[in-house]
Amino acid sequence: MRVGVQLPEVERVVRRDELAALARAAEECGFDSLWVGDHVLYRDDGRPERGPWDCWATLAWLAGVTERVELGPLVACTAFHPPGILARQAAAVDELSGGRLVVALGAGWNLEEFRAFGFPTDHMVGRFEEAFTIVRRLLAGERVTFEGRYHTTRDAVLLPPPARAPKLMIGANGPRMLAIALPHVDAWNTWFTHYGNTPDGFAEHNAGISEAAEHAGRDPAELERSACVLVEVEAAAERPRDVEAVPAGALGEHLRALAEAGADEAILVLDPITESSVRAVASSIGT
Repeated sequence: MRVGVQLPEVERVVRRDELAALARAAEECGFDSLWVGDHVLYRDDGRPERGPWDCWATLAWLAGVTERVELGPLVACTAFHPPGILARQAAAVDELSGGRLVVALGAGWNLEEFRAFGFPTDHMVGRFEEAFTIVRRLLAGERVTFEGRYHTTRDAVLLPPPARAPKLMIGANGPRMLAIALPHVDAWNTWFTHYGNTPDGFAEHNAGISEAAEHAGRDPAELERSACVLVEVEAAAERPRDVEAVPAGALGEHLRALAEAGADEAILVLDPITESSVRAVASSIGT
């Protein structure tokens, strides 16, 4: 099983030097990937207003401070950029990282940030479908002419031409979203709240994804499965506990059970997310 780490998102303000230390520690300790949240604003949930640094700028910068780990958004919201520009951003990060980008996409869900920044909140899945079509075709090296209800391109092409088509991941669980994405993506990811942060919960959820893949005309064996895992490193929590966190001392056994349940990858959401947490967890699971 591959094991990655989500870098700080909205737990607290994390500056450049700490981000670099976290990324380098994760790579040094043997983790396989680093992930960055794509949000612009959280508010009105009883906590102070907060938001992470821009996702794509951060990923491009991380490409320069790491050498080996895969990099990806968790997950990139297709509503935040015109689809052609989103494809260009992804192609640039993949080039700058030497082919280490995973293009993980979703439709978005936090309506407060949509309203604050003027993003449309109607027909979110329909808008995703059109954007996803344009992004995946451009990243595959096609010239794309597309006339949709929400998006239009006319002979769009990515230049300089990408050296490869990066890996595509869908971060969604709704039936319509899965039907749109599963015929085309390489991997599927789910957040820990969707399966209860337990191996049994993941096994049940994963079986539904295999069924959805079959309905979409896809061999389920071709689809990689990725699960986010909430991990308690210290009792003092930076994140709300919507589900029971996995104690760091039990994480090795948990990951083995998750792999038996069908997960190819675990993305650790460490609480708290600090350099010492990264190093302690790496030591406990023997990365």
